[in-house]
Amino acid sequence: MLSNVDLRLDTLSSVKDSPVSYSDSIIGAAIFDLSGLPKEYFTTAESNDVSWVQTIFQALGLQSLLISSLRLEGFRHAVVHGSGYRAIVVRQRARYTALLVRQSDQATISNEFIQWSLEFEPRTLRTHPRFSTI
Repeated sequence: MLSNVDLRLDTLSSVKDSPVSYSDSIIGAAIFDLSGLPKEYFTTAESNDVSWVQTIFQALGLQSLLISSLRLEGFRHAVVHGSGYRAIVVRQRARYTALLVRQSDQATISNEFIQWSLEFEPRTLRTHPRFSTI
């Protein structure tokens, strides 16, 4: 069941440099292929539950349906608000990347955070000491 999904098809405004370390806000990640199928999961000690990935999978299916039905182009990101979590899903060149963030750290997900997410390289999580691959 989708819970409070916010799909945005807008373009981003210009991004300012920010001293904020967005990677510190990430407590989980999931990588999906362009068909929306999950390929890889990353967890932290702070959040080892991956049940949120099911909601992201459903949101990707919904956005695919909406884009094909309404003939919309330009999907950039979706923000999914769940019970106790918030995740941002971005379409990157060869994949979708979903980043689970602390509810308390990102009261509103800024354009700067979205831009950072679009450029984020998920392979870095494989060797990051905070993350484990599932």
